[in-house]
Amino acid sequence: MEVKIGVRSVHRELVVETDLSAEQVEEEIRNALAADRGGVFAITDAKGRRVVVPVASLGFVEIGEDESRPVGFGGTL
Repeated sequence: MEVKIGVRSVHRELVVETDLSAEQVEEEIRNALAADRGGVFAITDAKGRRVVVPVASLGFVEIGEDESRPVGFGGTL
């Protein structure tokens, strides 16, 4: 699952590939936003690295879809 995180006043977005489902990512975001003023949004990527962003700096979080990629060299005739 690909998660894009926009941070305020930062030109580029953070892109994290995680093993969490969309529902789990959304729950983490909700928990971070519900925390008191000093909350952080934290997510672990597929390689075990942890990304932590202060909630006050979050611009947006885009949760990608689980997509199956086609295998092969093209369509069938």
